[in-house]
Amino acid sequence: MTATRDAQVSTPAAALSELISGNKRFVYGHPRYGHDVAQAAATAQGQKPHSLVFGCIDSRVPLEAIFDQSFGSICVARSGAHVLDRSLVGSINFAVAELGVSLILVVGHKRCGAVHATVQALRDGATPGSDSGSVGYLVDELAPAVQEVGLDDEDAAEKAVRKHVARTAERLRENPDLAGEIAADRVRVVGAVYDLDSGWVEFLD
Repeated sequence: MTATRDAQVSTPAAALSELISGNKRFVYGHPRYGHDVAQAAATAQGQKPHSLVFGCIDSRVPLEAIFDQSFGSICVARSGAHVLDRSLVGSINFAVAELGVSLILVVGHKRCGAVHATVQALRDGATPGSDSGSVGYLVDELAPAVQEVGLDDEDAAEKAVRKHVARTAERLRENPDLAGEIAADRVRVVGAVYDLDSGWVEFLD
């Protein structure tokens, strides 16, 4: 079993199937891949990842582990609540153009601290742009999803997680550097939410 992509994992559908299967192996306690130096060495001379997984920095969501992927299988990008900025968009575009990934998976997770903090900040009367600091940038980027759900909803934070995943995926689909690949069905952008309690990943589209 090699860590690099073969002909069977070269399309968006095959890449998504591999991540779904990996999540099942993870949840059922039958992971295929460990993290040993021999596997690292096997990919030292090159890489052919099938997917880029974009998730949160939360330490409870190790993306290679929850999808049971080995060295060379996936690229990983992370930020607080998977908030996009220019460097992350550039990194994702690079993974598609130079590394040939065919799937971009945006992964949110339940009980996301950044989303909960945004809900609380908005309920306390903060407005987007009122905090010019770096954390304020995260709040500004998350606020549209929270406001779309509605602050009065008792499950606003959890619903906003899903909404923010959908918004992030849509922003990537609309990126002009990805549009051609997406239109040609060479790249697919999919959203997902990870359940901290069960380990399951729910794929949203």
